[in-house]
Amino acid sequence: MGTFRIEGGHQLHGEITPQGAKNEALQILCAVLLSAEKITVHNIPDIIDVNKLIALLEDLGVKIQKKGKGSYTFKADDVNLDYLQSDQFKQDGRGLRGSIMLVGPLLARFGKGYIPKPGGDKIGRRRLDTHFEGFIKLGAKFRYNREEYFYGVEAEKLKGTYMLLDEASVTGTANIVMAAVLAEGTTTIYNAACEPYLQQLCKMLNRMGAKISGIGSNLLTIEGVDTLGGTEHTMLPDMIEIGSWIGLAAMTRSELTIKNVSWNDLGQIPTVFRKLGITVEQRGDDIFIPKHEKGYQIQNFIDGSILTIADAPWPGLTPDLLSIILVISTQARGEVLIHQKMFESRLFFVDKLIDMGAKIILCDPHRATVIGHDFKSTLKATTMVSPDIRAGVSLLIAALSAKGTSTIQNIEQIDRGYENIDERLRAIGAHIVRV
Repeated sequence: MGTFRIEGGHQLHGEITPQGAKNEALQILCAVLLSAEKITVHNIPDIIDVNKLIALLEDLGVKIQKKGKGSYTFKADDVNLDYLQSDQFKQDGRGLRGSIMLVGPLLARFGKGYIPKPGGDKIGRRRLDTHFEGFIKLGAKFRYNREEYFYGVEAEKLKGTYMLLDEASVTGTANIVMAAVLAEGTTTIYNAACEPYLQQLCKMLNRMGAKISGIGSNLLTIEGVDTLGGTEHTMLPDMIEIGSWIGLAAMTRSELTIKNVSWNDLGQIPTVFRKLGITVEQRGDDIFIPKHEKGYQIQNFIDGSILTIADAPWPGLTPDLLSIILVISTQARGEVLIHQKMFESRLFFVDKLIDMGAKIILCDPHRATVIGHDFKSTLKATTMVSPDIRAGVSLLIAALSAKGTSTIQNIEQIDRGYENIDERLRAIGAHIVRV
């Protein structure tokens, strides 16, 4: 188990460039199974979850060539479907949440898709019902082996239909879209997710020959086609990483420039940080965060009531940033209620922040009230364990702002979502070593 040792209390300075988007990568890489032709993808992040998926594709028989940093070509012209029934696949697929999105492309192109119950973050229950209900509506037969926790769907030919999703699931929408593009007839998906990463997937599929309309809305219409071709695709920067660096700059009262952020795809993120009193300045396609020497003050609502920040489906705030927002609120001037609606275990890491001296009231598994210190009292260094990707980075930000030397264990969780994070932080002046 790896460990970070962090000496906090140092101001950072310089430029940092966000990696390619993790959540987009997991969708895009699964989509390469939809075509027998070559697909080139750029700006792929070098992180554990993505590398696991690339290895899975290789085991499936996809021909993969690395062309340069973050650039790969994929050719799925000789897929080994027997691998899907192997013990090795049942083991490998279980360790990766994003492996569920292999099912849609496999079902669409080969008539069958299997997956073991996926793992991933320990942040609460993530239902798979939306995925499989969508496949069943397209005409697939569903089976589930309870003893091995093994899911399967099979169909001779998928047929387009109308469906109203029970939740605007990003991965569920992506999976159903990838199945529907090769279905017979027209599929209409209402209450579809419309995140930028899902839009990216739909645009890529259209370049491959799919016919998807309504991209960017919650009503997608897909006219099925017989085959898809090759294409070239460049992934967006990771908006969660961008939010992490905004929070890091504010918490350490540092001057940072975040490069090439794709402003038009950030949605509510700059607005939410500004509500916390943080200066987020647009300079071309970069974000400039000045030193907050006098701190930052949380805005109240117009009627004077306490600010509430909650997650919501796009264009609302992504739930992945609430852990970051909670941490930086601990040094704000004022109070805020953080409402994490989606996952019932994601706020449990606040115990570690309370140990560091933060003033947080965990109201219930979904809500926490934070009373900011306004930098009058710094957080204290401590030893922590990273429970999931986003909480791990939040604790890392807390440690970089705290006085003394902190230790974070189980950093493999952080490595699952952040590329070479210790090297990149050292480049802007952080005192962090990997043990």
